[in-house]
Amino acid sequence: MEKPQFVYTTYIRSTPEKIWEAITKPEFARQYWGGNGNHSDWQPGSKWQHVSEAKGTAHIVGEVLESNPPKRLVLSWIDPDDTADRSKVTLELETVEDMVRLTVVHGEFEAETSMLQDISGGWPKVLSSLKSWLETGTALQIGCKQSCAEV
Repeated sequence: MEKPQFVYTTYIRSTPEKIWEAITKPEFARQYWGGNGNHSDWQPGSKWQHVSEAKGTAHIVGEVLESNPPKRLVLSWIDPDDTADRSKVTLELETVEDMVRLTVVHGEFEAETSMLQDISGGWPKVLSSLKSWLETGTALQIGCKQSCAEV
């Protein structure tokens, strides 16, 4: 039986390099991701953390599985409060005319997990906020609930 996955595609009037920086630099990520930053050196095999800048706590952790700037980033996605609750996220960036197509595929969920339900509401908000921030300079006002996976 095939495991479910969440796929979301958006088009952003920007460059792959700017979107890559927005995802991988905590000072940029916290602008559109409810005050949370992504921390890592972004090398394959390195750890990464999605950290609440206000609280200093990691809401999501994992490993960089693949990094091909500014085209593709693959991460393991783990709830630090329940390390058995893990999945995988692939972000792909492709230039299309004067825009970038950003596709997020979040899958390989463990059985009996709420992660799919949590991220199904979270990713659209985060990616819409990213798009707004890059195109207008103003992010959407999104908050971070118990887990940033359910923004």
